[in-house]
Amino acid sequence: MLTELRITNFAVIERLSLNMDSGFAVLTGETGTGKSLLIDAVALLVGGRASSEQIRFGEDEAQLEASFEIPLTHPLLQRLRAKEVLGPNDSQLIIRRIIARSGRNRVYLNGILSPVHVLEEFAGTLVDIHGQHDQQSLLSSSAQLEVLDAFGRLLELRSQYQSIHRELVSSREKRIALAISLQQRVQQEDLLSFQQEELDEAACRLGEEELLQAERHRLGASRRLTELASEAQERIQGDAAGILANLVSMERVLGELTQIDPAMGGTGRLASEAKVLLKEVADSLRGYVEGLDADPQRLSVIEDRLAVIQKMKKKYGGTIEAVLEVQDRVKQELGQLRGVDSEIDRYDRLITEQQQNVSALARALSGKRTEAAKRLTKLVDKELSALKMGSVRFLVQVMPSWPDEMYGSDGADRVEFQLSTNAGEPLKPISRVASGGELSRVMLALKSVLAEIDHVPVLIFDEIDTGVGGAVAATIGKRLRELGRYHQVLCITHLPQVASQAQHHFSVEKLEVKGRTVATVRLLTGISREGEIARMLGGERITAKTRSAAAELIAGTHE
Repeated sequence: MLTELRITNFAVIERLSLNMDSGFAVLTGETGTGKSLLIDAVALLVGGRASSEQIRFGEDEAQLEASFEIPLTHPLLQRLRAKEVLGPNDSQLIIRRIIARSGRNRVYLNGILSPVHVLEEFAGTLVDIHGQHDQQSLLSSSAQLEVLDAFGRLLELRSQYQSIHRELVSSREKRIALAISLQQRVQQEDLLSFQQEELDEAACRLGEEELLQAERHRLGASRRLTELASEAQERIQGDAAGILANLVSMERVLGELTQIDPAMGGTGRLASEAKVLLKEVADSLRGYVEGLDADPQRLSVIEDRLAVIQKMKKKYGGTIEAVLEVQDRVKQELGQLRGVDSEIDRYDRLITEQQQNVSALARALSGKRTEAAKRLTKLVDKELSALKMGSVRFLVQVMPSWPDEMYGSDGADRVEFQLSTNAGEPLKPISRVASGGELSRVMLALKSVLAEIDHVPVLIFDEIDTGVGGAVAATIGKRLRELGRYHQVLCITHLPQVASQAQHHFSVEKLEVKGRTVATVRLLTGISREGEIARMLGGERITAKTRSAAAELIAGTHE
C-alpha cells in the first residue's frame, strides 16, 4: 500500500505531501490542474523514464519520494530482504528519486543508493497503472499468460512443469556437451592410446634402474673382479704359501703347546675356528668367480633396457615415480573417454523420459488453460456488459506457441487477449483495437474478476471514465469501490458518479503564489467534499439543488 507521497519541484508542483489510506481514493479538479502529475510521479518512482523537462522551471532538480507498506504475503518482500534493502522484520519500503538537470539522476531504496533498473524489476508487482498511455501490463503476452494462470489456479501445475522442463533443458545441454567432447575424443584417444601402449611396453618398475646399473657395473668390471677374487682365493688356499697351509702348520704347533700347557687350549681352538672361516671365504670367492658373467650380450640387453627407462623418464616427468603416475592417469582418462558413448546413451534415455513427462504436463496445462480461458472470457464479458460495453466482444485465446516436442519455459501455449469494439468487426489483439479509455475499462473488468487473486497492492486508473455517461460512470465507481476491498485504488476522474463512490477524496487545484503557478492537493471531507461533487455536477455555480444532488450521491454509496 502507498502510505505517503512527497513531491518537490516537479512541473507545477513546488512542494506537496500526501498521506494515503487503504481502499478507493479519487483525485478530482479542473482540467489542467495537474492531477496526472501525481500519477506521473508514482510512475517515475517505480521505474518510469525521467526527463529534465519535468523539473520545475528555475530549479536544478526534482525530488520524488514514496513510502509503501508491503503486504507480508507479497513475494516482493522476500526479494527486498534478500537484497538487504529491508531488514528481516521490516515491511516498509521508501523509494526516493532525484531528477537533475545535469542528468545525474539518483534512486534510493530505504536510503541505499540503487540503479534505476532495480525499480523496473519490481515495478509491475508493486503498482499497476492504467491510463491513456500506460497499458503495458495488459498488452504484454507474458502478462496475459500470467493473468490466465492465476485465474485458473494453475500456478502450482505450471511450477511443476517448469521444474521438469528445466531438468530437460539441462539434460539436453549436457548431452550436447558430451557429443562435442565425443568429436574431440578421437584425436585425444589416439594420443592417449599411443601413450598407454608405449608405457605398458616399457613396463617401468620402481628400483629396476638401480639394479640394472649395479649389474652393468659388475659386468663391465668382470675381468678385474675375476683376477682379484682368484688372487684372494690363491692366497688362502695356495699349496705351500697359502694361509690355510700355514694355518695347518700353526695348528700342530699350538696343539703341542697345549699338551705342555693346557692354558693355551683356547688359543688352539681359535686357530681351528679361523681355519674353518678361511675355508668358507675361499669357497665364497670360488663361487663368486664362477658366477661372474662376462657375456657381452647380457651387457647389451642391460644397456638397451636402461636406455628405454631413461627415455620414459625424460618424456614423462624425470623420475620413475612420475612415469608410473602418468601411466595411471592415462589409463583413467582412457577409461573416461571410452565411457562417453555409454554416458550419451544414458542421457538419450533420460531425455526421452523427461520429454514424455514435459509433454504430459504441457498437455495438461494447455487443457486447463483452455478451460480457464472460457471461464475468464465469460466473466469479463459479463463485467463489460455491466460497464455498458455490451457491443464489445472479449476473448481469451490460447494458441500453441511451440512445435511438437519443443516446449517453452511456460508450456506449449501463447495467450492473447482479443477484442472487438464494434458489432460485426473481427476479434483482434487487444493492443490494436482499443482506445485508452476502452482499454482502461477492459482492465477494470479484468481486475474486478481477478480481485481476489491479483497480488499487485496498488492500482491506479487515470481518467478511466473518459467518454462515458452517468449510468456507466456509476457502475465504474461501484466496481472501483469493490476493488478497494482487495487493493489500494487511486483514480483520476471528472465524473461525480465515480468520485462519490470513493472512500477518500482529494482535490487538485492551481494557485498563483508570488507570480508563479503552484499545484496543491487537499483532502476533502464533509461539506468540502459535498461542494466538490456539486461542482462536478453543475459547474462553477453551485446551487442548493446541485449540493442536494451531491449529498444524495454520497449518501447512496452507503446503501
